[in-house]
Parts: sequence; structure tokens; C-alpha cells
Amino acid sequence: MSQQRVTVDCPECGLTETFDGLGSARSFIEDHRTETGHEATWELPQLASGVERAGDEAGVCGSPDCTDTESPLYQGE
Repeated sequence: MSQQRVTVDCPECGLTETFDGLGSARSFIEDHRTETGHEATWELPQLASGVERAGDEAGVCGSPDCTDTESPLYQGE
């Protein structure tokens, strides 16, 4: 299985970074938000719909709008 790259962009400061995985991209977004107050976004490679749904339910995106706290996949805060 080949690993797909994740691109993170910050429209407020023009920053663009590319990562080899979701974990490092998410950590970067959180660090950037903490350090600058900017809301960076990421562009993910196409994932199977089941993977996207499971990620949403688990809270991977970090947004309460897509997180299902009642799901057995939810990882908490």
C-alpha cells in the first residue's frame, strides 16, 4: 500500500506544507493554531467513504461538527 501525501495550507499567512501522513499533518495544524491563532486547512487524498466516515466518528478532523461522540470509534478529547 502506497502512502499518500497530505497538504496543509494556511490562507492567513500563505503557508503550505506537505506531509506523508495524517498524524503529522494534524499535529502541524494544531501547533500552527496554537502558535499563530490561524486556522490552517488540509487537503486529503481521496479515501474510501467508510474510512472517511470512521475518521469523522472518531473525531480525527478535530471539528465538533463532524464528530459523533456517541460512536464507539470516538477517541475523546
